[in-house]
This record gives sequence, C-alpha cells and structure tokens, in this order.
Amino acid sequence: MNLDLTTFSPAERSTLQLRALYEQAGYRKYRMARFEEYALYQQYESFLPDPQVVTFTDLDGKLRAIRPDVTLSIAKNAQPAPGSCKKYYYTEQVCRPSRESHTFAEISQMGLECLGAVGAAQQAEVVRLARQSLNALGESSVLELGHMGYVTAWLDGVGVAKADRPALLAMLQQKNPHGLLEAARAAGLPDADARDLVSLLELHGPLSATLAAARGRCRFDGQRAALEELTALQNDLGEAGRGLCLDLSLAGDMDYYNGLVFTGYLSGAARPVLKGGRYDLLIRRFTPGAGAIGFALYLDELDRLAAPLPPVRAGEEGTWLNIALPKGRLGDKAYALLAGAGYGAGDYTDSRRLVVENPDAKVRYFLVKPSDVAIYVEHGAADVGLVGKDILAESGADVYELLDTGMGRCRMCVAGPKTFADDESRALRVATKFVNIARAHYEGTGREIDIIKLNGSIELAPILGLSDVIVDIVETGTTLRENDLAVLEEFMPISARLIANKASYKFKQSAITALLQAMKEALAK
Repeated sequence: MNLDLTTFSPAERSTLQLRALYEQAGYRKYRMARFEEYALYQQYESFLPDPQVVTFTDLDGKLRAIRPDVTLSIAKNAQPAPGSCKKYYYTEQVCRPSRESHTFAEISQMGLECLGAVGAAQQAEVVRLARQSLNALGESSVLELGHMGYVTAWLDGVGVAKADRPALLAMLQQKNPHGLLEAARAAGLPDADARDLVSLLELHGPLSATLAAARGRCRFDGQRAALEELTALQNDLGEAGRGLCLDLSLAGDMDYYNGLVFTGYLSGAARPVLKGGRYDLLIRRFTPGAGAIGFALYLDELDRLAAPLPPVRAGEEGTWLNIALPKGRLGDKAYALLAGAGYGAGDYTDSRRLVVENPDAKVRYFLVKPSDVAIYVEHGAADVGLVGKDILAESGADVYELLDTGMGRCRMCVAGPKTFADDESRALRVATKFVNIARAHYEGTGREIDIIKLNGSIELAPILGLSDVIVDIVETGTTLRENDLAVLEEFMPISARLIANKASYKFKQSAITALLQAMKEALAK
C-alpha cells in the first residue's frame, strides 16, 4: 500500500521524514513517561525554560509534574559509560506556560540528543543533522551558529560582576545597542569597554566572513579558543557548512549552554523552529565528565506555516519590507522620518486606508493601534515597526530592539501627592495601566505592592484615595501639577524604538539593515 503523505499535516509529514533521517544516522528513539517527580524540576529549576510547571499528587502520594522539558529527563536517565556515546531522538509533548494565552499549553517537539564522549566529530554530526532537518522542512532556511565562550570570555576578561551579567545578556539577545550601552555603563564599565561590548552586535553574517572579522577583534584567550572551535567545526562540516551563518552576540542561557549554540529559522515562520547547543553543565550533574549536545524542533510552528498567505501578500514578487506604524501623532512623526530616509508612500495621508504601499521601494505600511505594534511584529505580520518603549516593555514582546529614534521622549514615573510619605508597614497601593512595568519596578526594590489596574485618568486614583501612588508616563508634568501631584521617582526613559521580528531579521537582513542605516542618517540631519 502506498502512503499518501499529502493527507498528513506538515508536522506529521515532517515527523516521518525526520525519523528516517535520524535513524539512518544511528540515533534510536527514546520514549519517556509523561510525568516526572516534581523534585527533579525543583532541584534543576535553573535549567528549565520556565520555572512554572503543572503539578499533581499521584495515587502513591508523590508530587509529580507534567513534563515541561525533554532534555532534562534524558540527561538524568542516559548515564553513558566512560568513553561511550549514547544517541537518541524523540517526539514528545511538553507542557509550558504560554505568554499569549496566559495558560499552560502543550508544545509538540522533535529532537535529538548525543550524550557521553562528545568530541568534534559528534558535534559536527549534530550540526549537520540540524541543517538537514531544516532542509527537509522548507525550501528556504537559515541555521545560525554562536558560541557562548566568546561572550563569556569577554565578560570574564573585563571583570564584569556576575550580578551585572543578566542585564547585559538581555540587551545582547535583543540586539539593543542603546540599551546595552546604558547597561554597560550602569555596570561600571569604562566607556571604551562599553563601546567594545556594543560592537559585538556587528559580528554576524556568513560564517567565513564573520570568523575573519572576529579574529581581528579578539582581546582574550577564551575568545580565540571559541573561534578556533568554530573554525574546526567549519572544516569538519565541509560542504555541509556552506550557507551557515554566525552571530557572536548570540548569547543563550549561561546556566544551560556552555559552548556551541545554534538556532534555525524557516522562511514564513515568525519564530525560530529549531534551537540547540552544548549542555555539558547539565549532563555533568548526572554523569561527571560527560559532554552533551542536541537540539529541539518546534513542530507546532510547521502547522502555522500551512496557513494561506494573507490577501495583501498574495502574488508579491521580490522582498517586500512590511512596517507597522502606530496611528496618531507618533505614527505621523515616524512616517515623516521614514519618508525622509527614502521610504515614503504617496497615499499615506489617506487616513481611511490601513495598508499603504510603495511598489517601487517594495515597502508596505500597516497602520495599527499603538498598543498592537509589538504584537504585529512579534508574530511576523510585520517585519519591523515603530513603537514606544512603554508599550514594548509592557508587552514583553520577543523582538529585536534595533534603534532608539528619540522621538516622543518622556519618562515612566512614580507620582503621588506632594506630601506623600511611604508607610512601609503595609502594601503600597499602586494605580497604573502599565501593570507589568510597575510590578517589575517594585520587585527590583523589594517593596510589596497591591496593583490597581486602570485604563484612563490615572491621576484621579490618589486624589480619591483609590491608591497611594501611580505609575504612569510623564511628559511635561502639567497634569500632575494642576492636581497637586508630583513626580516621586523617575525610572524608565521612554521614546519610539525601531523593532524587528527575529525571523524576518534573518531572511531580510540586508533590507532591514539598509532601512536602519537610512533612519540613522535621517536622524543625524
């Protein structure tokens, strides 16, 4: 009987294809129980993608959890003998919190793990299989390598304190040069070191070219060792390494990854579909002296690729740049900047139109509600967008923050009555529409608060006794003064930022880089 694969979903077809690929490479299927004892996740919480897990008391009285991660279970159970190497692949469901739905969601994963005596040959084999996996899933893909040792060696070399590293790594992951410079200065780095760190963001592109550029900029032995390992990997891969990309600012979780890291993208998918790397730190918790490398594919992203193209993109040719702009005064300023940079669209001023195009420049504008810009970009409906830092921080969108335009400058503040004195014997009542920003700010100070979410007229809350203070945007402070309120604390500068979808940045990098440079030049005039 001939099997008609066209009747299967993209994820189902891919599972069959990849299973054959992995078994031919000598990997055998690993099947695990759906539940684990909660103590495992409690003990190794730092290795989990999210500390929140679903727990329940089993019939034997033990507290168990619905599995949030596959690799941790394999690392615990594999126990490879010295000098041996165990190779597994898996197709499993994991349960993790979903930021979009605010509930736990099942995620379909397929991946492989190589554990034990992992040397250069095994590392090259896993990278080769990652590349072959992407090729099997789509016609256009990008596999981007990085190395944790390159960034770690720089941080160690200049003596960055452990407590300051998370903020720096977060800015590197966002490709946020202005935020990285501020964080470096806040960490006490000299200006020359701070600017050198920001320059790491430039080290990305084709593997060979990026390696060559990085060799001339190494300052520390650990950086040179990372480049030597990447060069050896390139040689081991041979033709299979053609077309690979390298991003030396690619900084994963330092508690998890310790060497080579890599991320895979498919054209049309808004998020990475593959993530992997070396995780010797984890395997050695269970098997001292062992090494490990592997990757996971996110199969749910493949089913999303099967959705038809939206009408606005049907039949388009070439590479279009899709830009989300906020409606209103900020959007008008942003468009004026873009038009001055050579990205104008003649009928933008027709306020009834939500989509405005310039076919000659291959640029398309989406006019959306300001609070929705980051959502459109994160989910790939737009490649880039202009959004206020307040909205970006509140949404927590997983995007690149490429440029601070300086437009619409204001500040996020704590404000209250001029005579306000904090009573630390009780929770502070805070009224705001920026719930996440307010919570993060006060968590940083250790102050207990009760948040009262409002959607407008925030200044009225302390006047009527609804709250003690407010957290809100302040531009001139006129409204506060007219109501006998005052700024008590400023803690976040606000302005319009250029953001980019992470997958779009890989496939449309030249177009986005050209736009970014044109905007910088227009701002400098």
